[in-house]
Amino acid sequence: MPALTLLSAVLVVAFEQLVQWKYGPAGIVGLLLLTVGIKAKSPAVSSAGAVVLALLMTGPAL
Repeated sequence: MPALTLLSAVLVVAFEQLVQWKYGPAGIVGLLLLTVGIKAKSPAVSSAGAVVLALLMTGPAL
């Protein structure tokens, strides 16, 4: 069981580093809002995080 916990922690850190490398600090803020919203069961906060990440992934519309 400790090996599974360690593996999941490594995957989470790797994913956060990937998001920060690709999308910068705004990506981390979006990911943080999404995570906090899900854990706090707050649809408004998780939706704000999802919108930030979606806007970063789609790039400029014009």
